[in-house]
Amino acid sequence: MQGIYNFNISLIISFAAILVMIFCLLQVYTLKSKIPGGVIGKRWNFLVLLVVLFSVGYLATPFFGALPAELMRLIASLIFFFGAIYVLITVKLIYRIIQELTD
Repeated sequence: MQGIYNFNISLIISFAAILVMIFCLLQVYTLKSKIPGGVIGKRWNFLVLLVVLFSVGYLATPFFGALPAELMRLIASLIFFFGAIYVLITVKLIYRIIQELTD
């Protein structure tokens, strides 16, 4: 029963993640024009850069099987590291927005 029923679930998840990242990329570029300058604008620009970086990383995931194991670990580590930075900046940005709204 190989043939059409033999599929790689990780490949399907990778393609789904790529589609989500493309949607996110479109969203951050759309919202960019509505973000004021200053601190929030600078943070937003950095978030846009991180989304682009993640999109490139996600586009590489279907090819992980062809990469050497050490390079795969390095790419995964970089994605985790920059993901943590993304979360940190997002939380700080939301904190600043809440401060502005409550002051």
